Amino acid sequence: MSLFDRIKSVFIADEDKKKDPEKQIEAKEQLDTEKLATYEEGLEKPRKTFTRRFKEMMATFRYEDEEFFEELEDLLIESDVGFEATMEISDIMRHEARVENIRTIEDAERVLVKTMIDMYERTNPDYVEFNKNEDGLTVLLFIGVNGVGKTTTIAKLAHQLISEGNSVMLAAGDTFRAGAIEQLQVWGGRVGAEVISTEQGGDPSAVVYDALEKAQAEKMDYLLVDTAGRLQNKKNLMEELSKMNRVIEREIPGAPHETLLVLDATTGQNALNQAKQFQEITNLTGIALTKMDGTAKGGIVLAIGKEMNIPVKFVGLGEGMEDLHVFDSEEFAYGLFKDLIS
Repeated sequence: MSLFDRIKSVFIADEDKKKDPEKQIEAKEQLDTEKLATYEEGLEKPRKTFTRRFKEMMATFRYEDEEFFEELEDLLIESDVGFEATMEISDIMRHEARVENIRTIEDAERVLVKTMIDMYERTNPDYVEFNKNEDGLTVLLFIGVNGVGKTTTIAKLAHQLISEGNSVMLAAGDTFRAGAIEQLQVWGGRVGAEVISTEQGGDPSAVVYDALEKAQAEKMDYLLVDTAGRLQNKKNLMEELSKMNRVIEREIPGAPHETLLVLDATTGQNALNQAKQFQEITNLTGIALTKMDGTAKGGIVLAIGKEMNIPVKFVGLGEGMEDLHVFDSEEFAYGLFKDLIS
C-alpha cells in the first residue's frame, strides 16, 4: 500500500469514528494516535495556508487553461516546494489533464495531493535511527548558521536523551560567535549536561579534544558538539570542520557518528541554499528542521528530499523541550496534507 493510500485510509478511519465512536478502525491503529495528533497540531499553519490557497486557485482557474498550470507552479514555488519538484508536479498534472484523469476540481485535488505524497515518499525515506556507537561514546556534530535554532536543538536532544536514561556531555565548539559559549552553558545547566568550553576565540578543535577525553574517561553515552556557522567565510569554516573531524576520528575511529545540519523552516528557499552550501564543505548525514510550526509554508521538506537527497531526521514542532520530534514520513505527510485528502 502506498503512503497516499495509507494516509487516506487513516483519514477515512477518522471520518468513520466520527459516525461511530465505538467502531474499531484497524487502519487508524496502525499509526501512533498521539504522534498523529502532534504532527496535525504542529503543522496546522502550513497545512491550512496551502489548503486555503489551493482551493482559492481551484475556484478561479480551469484545469485545461495554461494559466491554471502557471498559477499552480507559482503556488508550489511560494510554498517552498522548490523548482525541480514544482516542475515535475506540474508536468504530471499536465499529463493527467491530457489523458482526462482530471476533469473536475475533485480530480485535480486528488491528483495533486497524490503526486506530492508519492514524490514525498520517494524522496524522503522513513527515519533512519542515528548511527549509535554500540561500543562506547556516540559523537553527534551539529552545524548550521546563526539564528536557526542550533543551540536549542542540541539542548532539546540532550534533554530527550537524558530523559531516556543516557548520560550526555556538550562541547561548545562555536568559539567564534559572541555569546555562543554562554548560551550553551545556560542550556546545559537547564537540562543537566556538563558543557566543556574555552574562552571566546579559542581553538574549537582543542575544546572537542578535551570533551572527547573527558567524555570517554567518564564513560558518557553521548557527546553533542556545537560548531560555528559562518558561511560568509566558507574556506575558514571548511578548514575548521575538517580539523575537528580529524581530531574526533583520531580519538574514536568512525566518529563523528552523525553530522546534523540544523535548518530554520521559516526561511524557506534560503534554508535550501544553506543546505547546498554546507553540503559542499562537509559530509552531512541528516537534517534537523526547526520551527516547522511557525511557517506558513510546508514544502521545504519535499524540496530538501528532491534536491539534496539528505534525510530529515528531526523536526521542531514547537518551542518546548519536548517539541523536537524524530521525523516520521507518514505522520508528517498526514499532518501536512490531511485537509486535502478526502
